Amino acid sequence: MTATPVPEDTAEADGRMTHREVVQALSGLMLGMFVSILASTVVANALPKIIAELGGSQSVYTWIVTTELLAMTATVPLWGKMADLYSKKLLIQLSLGLFVLGSLIAGLAPNVEILLVSRIAQGVGAGGMSALAMIVMAAMIPPRELGRYSGMFGAVFGVATIAGPLIGGVLVDTSWLGWRWCFLIGVPFSLAAIILLQKTLHLPATRREVKIDWLGALLITGGVSTLLIWSTLAGSHFDWASAQTAAFVAGGVLLLALAIWVESRAAEPIVPLGIFRHRTVSLTIVASMLVGVAMFGGTVFLSQYFQISLGKSPTVAGLMSLPMIFGLLVSSTVAGQLITKFGRWKIYLVAGAIVMTGGMLLLSTIGADTSVPLISLYMAVLGIGVGMLMQNLVLAAQNDVPAAELGATTSALTFFRSMGGSIGVSALGAVLSAKVTSLAAEKFGAAAGSGGGAAKVPDLASLPPEVQAIFKDIYGTATAHLFMIGAPIAFLTVLAVLFIKEKPLSTLSGDERAAQEKATAALH
Repeated sequence: MTATPVPEDTAEADGRMTHREVVQALSGLMLGMFVSILASTVVANALPKIIAELGGSQSVYTWIVTTELLAMTATVPLWGKMADLYSKKLLIQLSLGLFVLGSLIAGLAPNVEILLVSRIAQGVGAGGMSALAMIVMAAMIPPRELGRYSGMFGAVFGVATIAGPLIGGVLVDTSWLGWRWCFLIGVPFSLAAIILLQKTLHLPATRREVKIDWLGALLITGGVSTLLIWSTLAGSHFDWASAQTAAFVAGGVLLLALAIWVESRAAEPIVPLGIFRHRTVSLTIVASMLVGVAMFGGTVFLSQYFQISLGKSPTVAGLMSLPMIFGLLVSSTVAGQLITKFGRWKIYLVAGAIVMTGGMLLLSTIGADTSVPLISLYMAVLGIGVGMLMQNLVLAAQNDVPAAELGATTSALTFFRSMGGSIGVSALGAVLSAKVTSLAAEKFGAAAGSGGGAAKVPDLASLPPEVQAIFKDIYGTATAHLFMIGAPIAFLTVLAVLFIKEKPLSTLSGDERAAQEKATAALH
C-alpha cells in the first residue's frame, strides 16, 4: 500500500504511518468523504416534499442543491492552500465539524431561508473534505499504487452522489423519520469520522509561517459565486440576453480577472498559476469541469423525472438510481485495479469520456412512456463512463506535478469539478424551469407559464387524471431536453483527454517525493 511497510515500533519515531494505520486512515477519510458528498444529493428525492412543506418554487428547488454546491466550490481552493501550510488532520476535522453544524441547522430549519443558510455551512465543510481527502491520500500513497485507492475513492464519491436519492427517498417514505433526517443522518457518521481520524491519521507536521492570500481567496470566491448566481437566475428571473446578464457576467469576469492579477503577485497564492504550465494539469482541469457538468447537471433532476413524469414514489425513485451506482462502482474499481497492475491510465480516460457521452445521448431519448429497464440500461452506461473518469483525472494530474504542488493541484481539480457541477445544476435547472414553463403555456395557455422560474412544482396527487398525464409528458420532454444539451458538453471531455500525454506513474508517495525534491534542491 505504501512504498515500504513500516514496523509498528519505529513508526512513531520516524513520523511515518504503519501499514495498518494507512488502512485505518483511509477508512476515516472515505467515511468523511461519503457523508460530505452525500449531502449534495441526499435531498434530491426529498425536495418535492421539502418544497411542499416549507412552500417553495422550482427556483427554490434548484437553489437548495445549488447553494451547497456553490459554497463547496468557492471554498475548495482555500482549503487546498491551507493544506500546504497547516495540519491536514486538523483541517479535515474542522471541515467535518462545519458539516455537522450545517446538518443540524438544516434538520431543524423552520423555513426555506434558514435551510439555504444551513446548506452554505454544509457546503464549506464538504468543500474541505473533498479537497483534503485526496491531498492526504497522495501524501501517504505513491501514484503507482494510488490507482487502486483512487478507484475506491471514485467509487465512494460516485456512490455517495448517486445513492443519496435512494437514501433520501427511503427516509421521506418512512413516516416516523421524514425529510429532516436527510440532513440529520450524516451527523453521527461525521462525528465517527472525526474520532477515527484523530486516532489513526498521523502525518508529518508541515506548518509554515506564511500569510494566506485572503484577498485572492475573496476575489475567487466572489467571482465564482457571481457567475453561478447568474447561471441560476438567467432564463427564469430574467432573459439570458439582458442588462442583468451583462451586469452579472461583467462583474464575475472582472472579479476573476482581478483574482488572477493578485494571484500572480502573491507570495503564497491560493491557486498557483504555475500549475497551469503543465499541459496534463490544464487538460485534466478542463475535463473535470466537464464531468461535473454532465454528472451533477444531468443526474440531479432525474429524481424529479422519476417522481413526476413516471409517477414513482421517493423510495422507488431512489431504487431506480441503482444501475448508475453499480455501473460507476464497477468501472471505477476495475479501472483502478488495472491501472495499478499495468501502469497505463490514459485509455481509461478516453474510454470513460466516450461512454459517458453515449450515456447522455441515450438519456436524451427518454419520455413519460419510456420503460424502466431501458432507463436503467441508459443510466448504467452513464455510470460506467463517469466511473472510469473521475478519480483517474486526479491521478493523472497528481503524477505530473512536483510534491510541493500536490495540494494546489488536487484542490484545483476538485474546485473545477465542483464548479462544473454547480454550473450544471444551476444552468440546466434554469433550462428545465424555462422548458417546463413554455410547455405548460402551450398546453394550458399563457397564464400557466406566467410564473416563469417561480412556477410551482405540481402536486400530481391533487390534479385530475387528464392534467396529470399532461404534466408527466411535460417533465419527460423537459428532462430529455436537459440531456440533449448535456451530451455535446460531455463530448468535449473526449477532446480534452485525447490530448493528455501519458506519463509513467511514480512509485514514491507524496511525502517521499517531497523529501527527494528537497534533497535534490539542496545539492544545487
